[in-house]
Order: sequence, then structure tokens, then C-alpha cells
Amino acid sequence: MIRKLFSPRVSHPLADAKEVRRLVAGLPLDNAFDAIDRVSGWLQALGRAGDMPLDPHFEALRQLDEAAQPHLQRLAREYLNLSRPSASEEGRLWATNHDYWRLVADLYARCIERFLEEPKDKAHEFLQTNLPLVSARLVAARAAQLKWLAYHYAPSNGALWGDIGRAYLVADALDYAEEPLRLYPEQLVRRTVAQQYLQALVLQASSIDCLVPLEIELADRLIEHLLPAFVLSAESGADSVYWVDAASGIPPVRLVRQPAEMTASMRFFSPGHAPQVVDELIGKVTRGELPEDLNLGRPSAARQLLPVLGHLARYWAAQPPQREHPRHFVKNRCAIVHGFRDCYATLTGGGANDTGESWEVENVSFGGFGAEVDCSQSNWPKLGALLCVQPGGGANWILGVVRRYGRRNDTLARVGIQSLSRRAAGVKLHLHSSGRAAASGFPGIWLRDGGAAGEARIVLPPNTFNAGQSLEFAPDNRRTALSPIALDESGCDYQIGRYREQPLA
Repeated sequence: MIRKLFSPRVSHPLADAKEVRRLVAGLPLDNAFDAIDRVSGWLQALGRAGDMPLDPHFEALRQLDEAAQPHLQRLAREYLNLSRPSASEEGRLWATNHDYWRLVADLYARCIERFLEEPKDKAHEFLQTNLPLVSARLVAARAAQLKWLAYHYAPSNGALWGDIGRAYLVADALDYAEEPLRLYPEQLVRRTVAQQYLQALVLQASSIDCLVPLEIELADRLIEHLLPAFVLSAESGADSVYWVDAASGIPPVRLVRQPAEMTASMRFFSPGHAPQVVDELIGKVTRGELPEDLNLGRPSAARQLLPVLGHLARYWAAQPPQREHPRHFVKNRCAIVHGFRDCYATLTGGGANDTGESWEVENVSFGGFGAEVDCSQSNWPKLGALLCVQPGGGANWILGVVRRYGRRNDTLARVGIQSLSRRAAGVKLHLHSSGRAAASGFPGIWLRDGGAAGEARIVLPPNTFNAGQSLEFAPDNRRTALSPIALDESGCDYQIGRYREQPLA
């Protein structure tokens, strides 16, 4: 008893608030990688300091986490703005961000565990005052982990959803899940633990596996902006669209029918009036307007935001997009050639500049197919990639685009390919003006099926479509002028323009 009353103070440097402030002040301002590496090292040391009282443990964690935020934001911007990153550059940025959020979430989770397990004392009372902040940061950190996994198209495991669900349930049981607070000092908007949890649920339920990382980030920020429109409830209502068992570790799923057995940890949520707000936003962005309170994290052109708004509008609708064509499960190999240049060479009979790849097809439909690919040797299969596909035993090449991508593990991924044309043809295009065609030409791919009567869809090299410039080509030696109608799509290294056909003498 005497030993317990007069036990020496913990000598760990991170238990001294002045020492923590000194370490934070010494972080480099011009090297975000070095700053996060240092903070992560201190957080790892904090995790090993099992004998540190709970109050200095939390204070050190809070200060170090706050000091890391501007550096994390800088690294996240670099990752999202990469145009053609090397595998090593992308991997380093991804691992630095994802691993930080995993580490800091583990430490916040340990704070809550100690609060629930250890005897009540002054340290316990201190943390109880700060418990809403601990829970909010824990849920936000786990949600950030999930988002970085989505950037990488990696599966979200049940352990993560179990951790984030339990943190919410603890907050709900202790009656502070609806307490608004600022997550970090520089943030002006106040959010609750329940809203942080709901934001993660909505993002997961929005079919983000067909969005590129920047679009995922924009979707997450739009969801944060629209959170007041969503409804999260412990009871299933007539407008409930999704449900989740917060204690199970299972991601949220669409509410096709009522669960067979109701439990206290089940939660139901719906978009509420978010679809109506999205429709209004689409109108404003189309007119070049943006709400002043919409924080996109970076200057964002309407062309970046509109596709994301359209995607969310489709998947938040009362009836989400349905599969257009029946799927048939098969096992077959197919040859793959990717990129505009090599697809054009293949379709003109010139042969690609590489040997291509071979993928295993898992299912086919009239609109496309799904395949399993080896993602350990190459990082090229990405959303929006243009490719030519030749089914095993066939002679015809199908032109398609990667629309879905998801990693099964470090070596295997599943891709969903939409067929653009089963009768695509490489053509030579020329600029057309004053009834004449320019002498020099450039390559294009004519999508000979699936278009409207009197129109032609042409796959072009990047940055080629010009709404004020007509083109000309000569299919079957028939000179035809192409008057631009609209740019339908821009991909990794191509554009798809829609033109009105005009026969020429």
C-alpha cells in the first residue's frame, strides 16, 4: 500500500507535456514524409509505454495527432494529384497515409479500452471529459483507413468495420454519440460521433469501386456536406435503404428485405432528402456555381465534380442502377492489349508494340465481362483504361473500358470491363475546313455499333476533341465530314467524341 501511494512518476519522455511540445516544435515544415515518419515513431513508442497513466498518454496522443494533420493533408493532396505516378512513388504515399491512420486509430481505441477496464481515478475522470473527442477521432481515423483502402481498391476487412462500429456503440451507450465537437482545432464545422460513423457508412454504400481516387475524395467531401440530409436510426422505417449491424464487422448492405432477427446493434440509414439536394447541386455546378460552404479541399472544376454528383444521384435513388444485361459465368482466357496507341495498332492490323497479356474471364454479358488479373507485376489496369479484348478461340477484337476494379489481395484483382464496340475499326482522321481535308492525319477508332442514326462515335488521342473543329474520314472510301456534337468521355489516354455524319462528294 505504501509503495502504491509513493510510487515514482513515470519517466517516459512522452509523459512530459513540455517534452511533447518540444518534439512537435522541431518537426520539419518542408518535408511531410520526414514529419510523419517522426510522429509515427513517437506514436509507436507511446503504444509500447503500457505503464504510462491514462491522462498523459491521451495528452501526448492528442498533441502528436494534431501536429501530423497538415503534413498528412499535404501528402494526401500529392497522392490525389498524381497524373502518371511510378509504382514506388504511389506506393510510398499510400503506405505513409494508410499506416498512420491505422496506428493512430489503434492508440485511440486503446484509450477507450483502458477507460472501460481500469479502476476509476483522476486519470479516468480526465479522460471521461475528453471521451467524445477520443471516440470521434477513432471513428474518423478508421474511416480514413477505409478510404485509403478504397483508393487502393483493396477490400475492407471485417475487423475495421467491427472497430468503427464498436466505437460508435460505446459512444451511443454513454450518451455522447450526438454531441457536436470540432475534430481538430483548425476545423470550423462541428460533427458528432454518429455523423462520423454515418459518413463512413454512406461512402461505403455508394459503389465507389467504379470511381478513381480523386472522385472518391470528392464523393466523401460531398457526403460530409450533405450529412444533415441523411437519416440514421435504430429502427427500420419506410424510407430505410441500407442497414448495418455495428457489432458484427459486416459492411453496410442495401435493405432488400427486413433482417430475420433484430438486434440492439443494428442501425438503418437512408439518403433522406439528399437526392433532392444533389439535383439542385448539379444545376448549380452546371451553371458554374458552387455553394460557399462546400469544402472540396482544392479548387475543383465543374467537369471533375459533375460526374461524381451524377454517380451519387444514381446510387442514392430509390431504385439504384440495375444490371442491364444478364451475366453468364464462364471460365475462359482472353488476350488483352491496352492503351490507345496499341489498341489502334491492333485494330488496323499493324500489331501492338508489346505482346499483350492474358486474363482469365469469370463472367460475360452482352454489355461486357468480368475477369481476374495478376496485379503484382503491373499497375496499369486502372479505372478508365482503354483496352482491346480477344476471347479465347476467337478472331475478333472487342474494344472496351475498365469500369470497375477491386483487389482481392496483393496479387489478384477483379476488373469489370464495359464493351464499347464489337466492331471497332482504326481510321485515319483529318481536320476538315472549307470543304477540304488537311493533308496530315491522326489516328482514331471508329465505334461502328451502338451509336444513334446519323452519328459517329470516335475514340481520339487525348486533348484532341474540339467543339469548334470538324473532322473528316473515309470509311470504305466514302468521304464523310464529322461535325462535333459533344465530348462523351475522357479516359486515361483517350477521348470519345460524338459527331454528326455528313457525306461529302
